[in-house]
Amino acid sequence: MAERTLPKRLYKYRSFSNLTLGMLVEDTVYFADPSTFNDPLDTKPALDTDISAEALEAILSQMIEARTQAEMSAAAKTIRYRGPKTLDHIARQSRRAAERLLADIRYNATNPDYKMDDPERFLFGQYVQEELLRRYDKGVFSLAERANCPLMWSHYGDQHRGLCLGYSVPDAATGDIQKIRYGGGRLVQASDVAAMLTGDVEARHRVDEAVLLKKAKPWAYEREWRLIGPRGEQNSPLELEEVVFGMRCPSAVIYGVVQALAKRDLPVRFFEIREQWGRFLLVKRTVDTDELHASLPRRNRSFDHMFDDLTDIKPPSAQAGDRAAH
Repeated sequence: MAERTLPKRLYKYRSFSNLTLGMLVEDTVYFADPSTFNDPLDTKPALDTDISAEALEAILSQMIEARTQAEMSAAAKTIRYRGPKTLDHIARQSRRAAERLLADIRYNATNPDYKMDDPERFLFGQYVQEELLRRYDKGVFSLAERANCPLMWSHYGDQHRGLCLGYSVPDAATGDIQKIRYGGGRLVQASDVAAMLTGDVEARHRVDEAVLLKKAKPWAYEREWRLIGPRGEQNSPLELEEVVFGMRCPSAVIYGVVQALAKRDLPVRFFEIREQWGRFLLVKRTVDTDELHASLPRRNRSFDHMFDDLTDIKPPSAQAGDRAAH
């Protein structure tokens, strides 16, 4: 597995939107479907068929049966079918589904258009790879180690118009968060998949890493960690401690977020990103909330009322005319 020394804090770059405001005030996180990631190679490993066609066939049979059983059991639960007869029926249908697919693969492997030494091994490997990826139906909440990365602000922080959320990781969540490894290949060993299915924990870790925790080397600037959980919006298992605003984040957004979190049980600290003079570096500076509240919220017409006391004073030309009349 990747190194597990957690930083003191991890950061989520976001554009500002109603969804972001909801995440802040309701303390939720969104576990994204990996198929939506901007890198199409992310979470898409290739299977290295380092075992025989017969062994691959056995793996595939087991995976098909397990998936079919899970799908049929869920359907039976929905329509309230229960009991030994239902379980036996599900088991029989699952075996038949696996047998039908395996028979189709063996038949297709006889196609003379396959110009390879072992078409069965190739086809079984392709189907095992497909079934493996179906098993990884978890969502991902991506985080970064730094709040002052220029590329991250440009790519994920709406070109500095957004914000960055700083989280600490409670002990209860450390088992669900992992560090990304960059570079190397995208291969997962079929022998590890076979061992994983027998309950081998180390093999499961290696497969998990190959599927969920590897990216191409050019992405290394992200210094990414991933929190794994059920897809969609969930209650946050992390502790929100900081909000960092981009250089172009509007003052009204900063004010709104500060106000929205003002009564939070655990106070949040607020920072702004600023340039380091003369260098291509960014630094965090504490938001002056007193100054913020002194200028916002603003009422434009209040400036008009500042001159109400002057309405009875005549302009100098009129005053001169009055004196001449006397």
